[in-house]
Amino acid sequence: MKKLVFKFLAKVNQLLLPSFSKKRLDLSKASKFQMALIGWRYFVTSRALD
Repeated sequence: MKKLVFKFLAKVNQLLLPSFSKKRLDLSKASKFQMALIGWRYFVTSRALD
């Protein structure tokens, strides 16, 4: 059940949130908001893959 929720969130992230890797974002120059989004996407993706 928990994994299903994270898989759903990962799909929502993929559709709604911007992809910084496609935009070639330099992590050393990322704003705090961009870093928070990267962290959120990483958290959700890692939970969906477990």
